[in-house]
Amino acid sequence: MIGYLGPEGSYSEIAAERLKKGESKRAYPTFPLLISALKRGDIDSAAVPVGNSLNGAVVQNLDLLQDMDGFCAVASCAVGIDHRLVTREGAPLSGIKRIYSHAQALGQCARYLNNNFPSAALMQCQSTSGCLELIKSDSDAGIVGPQCKREGFTLSDECISDEKNNYTLFLLIVRGAPDESASTDRIFFSLTCRHEVGALVKMLSILSDNGLNMTKIESRPIKDRVWEYRFFIEVEGDYSDAEVRAAIQKVSARASSFKLLGCYKILSQQGD
Repeated sequence: MIGYLGPEGSYSEIAAERLKKGESKRAYPTFPLLISALKRGDIDSAAVPVGNSLNGAVVQNLDLLQDMDGFCAVASCAVGIDHRLVTREGAPLSGIKRIYSHAQALGQCARYLNNNFPSAALMQCQSTSGCLELIKSDSDAGIVGPQCKREGFTLSDECISDEKNNYTLFLLIVRGAPDESASTDRIFFSLTCRHEVGALVKMLSILSDNGLNMTKIESRPIKDRVWEYRFFIEVEGDYSDAEVRAAIQKVSARASSFKLLGCYKILSQQGD
């Protein structure tokens, strides 16, 4: 069974179906509860978004992955994001006073919302699909995907995202360590650097010297260590290749701390 951020109709459910096609699914109201269920063994895997092509990293989930021991990412997929304005059927747009959605969706539609509803209060909720439960009157609206059609509600005819070429990257998280015999497309890890000149450059040069193309790097503050940061790095690489594993080991040896978060196949890269 695979878990995802619900309720039904969320982008996370779409990702869960792509990552584990045909497998039974279970929705959870928050990402911490989803990860807790995975740790307890209530579910076998979880679909977790870690980045968006417009808004960057989903930082809450990077922190959750960092705090997990004994789990890794084994597959990834990209889900195309198509945000639609949802209102009660027959509600005039001129009367909208509150707009509900996930923080990422509100951010990705910021220009549209400012141009069309400059006085409306933007209300964050746990998921895009979950905002339907909060639309109680004609003065309420929300942002959902086109899959969230429900009787009594009207969706906008077109996507309202500020940028239409919009994708969210999801990882399939399972229990266990990366399989050294399994061919992969990407390797994902976190590290901290020693406090010395060129520390990060020296580690990244190991990747370059060994022909590993870095596809992403993000930084996150380290809790309880003011102005110190952890880097989350993704590279192209086949973890079943001994030379690739040796290069990753060299990076690990040079880092102050290192954690291998996943070695995975790309199931879809642009929502296909």
